[in-house]
Amino acid sequence: MNLHRWKDTRAKRFSAEQLKRIDEDVEKELLEMDLRALREAVGLTQEELARKVEVTQSQLSKLERRQDHRLSTLRRYVEALGGRLEVFAVVDGKTIRLSEN
Repeated sequence: MNLHRWKDTRAKRFSAEQLKRIDEDVEKELLEMDLRALREAVGLTQEELARKVEVTQSQLSKLERRQDHRLSTLRRYVEALGGRLEVFAVVDGKTIRLSEN
């Protein structure tokens, strides 16, 4: 059986420019998840995460459907998933990490 590494196959099949574009598209797709998709990507149910955030499953469901969130609520949600929340602003093409005060 002849095995091929994905990295080698990818390099043969796509140009460097195509690979860059593909990687950028994948990164954008990953970065554009809503809270529900993020929770599912981590592999938790609403009930499991609700216990970690210390809210009811019903409250967590409402939180995931909201369009507007408080940073403190998002921070608790993301930390319960095992991550950390970082907030960035893009101004004149520059990305600036906003610090907590």
